[in-house]
Formats: sequence, C-alpha cells, structure tokens
Amino acid sequence: MSIASYRHATLDCPNPVALARFYAELLGLKVEPLGKMNPEDVTWVRIQDEKDLPIIGFAKVENYVSPTWPEGPIPQQAHFEFSVTDLDSAEAKAIAMGATKHAFQPGETFRVYLDPVGHPFCLILNYND
Repeated sequence: MSIASYRHATLDCPNPVALARFYAELLGLKVEPLGKMNPEDVTWVRIQDEKDLPIIGFAKVENYVSPTWPEGPIPQQAHFEFSVTDLDSAEAKAIAMGATKHAFQPGETFRVYLDPVGHPFCLILNYND
C-alpha cells in the first residue's frame, strides 16, 4: 500500500501566470481561475484538465535562472515529454507560442525545446495517437 498519491509537478519560474498560459495552450488545457487576483501578484498557479484536475503547477521564484541543458552549472533536474503525431506541425505551433528549439537534438523521433523561461521539454513522435 502506498503512503502517498501523485498530485502534479510544479515548475519554478519568474511569472507563474505567463508560463501557465504557455503550457495550457501547448496542451489544450486551462489555467485555474484567478478570481479577483491581479496576475502580477500571483505567486503560484496551476493548469487543469477538463475535469478541473491539476496537471502542472507554476511557482514564482525571485531571481529565477534558467537551466543550462544539456551541460553547464545549472542542470535541468526534470523535463516534460509530450506525444505528438506530427513533429513538424507541433514544432511550428510550439515556436509560434514562444518555445525555442534547442541547438542540441539527440534523437530522430523527438525534439528538444525550451519553454519561455528555459525549462527543457520534448515533443516525441507517437505513431499510435
């Protein structure tokens, strides 16, 4: 019997609402309602699925510094992998939303990108979707 259940992962970032909006658009999800809160005052927010279940959280960190993947003084420590059926189409959309394609590309069936604040993530070709 487990002692815990998985909730969701949280990414550090300089602007939680902006990064939440990026991932919400990338994944077709929604940012949890902010109510009357001013987006600039938000220190933590999450994106949710269609059942309002949390998927990814975003926490504000003052003086945030991006990871230096694949090498360097600030390791990535974690990254997301998302399945797509068309790498070229998904790449174009991700870049239009603010992602950057990383110079280092280690594989043929997946591609590495950086989100708007530098977190690496992969788009992986999935022939079964």
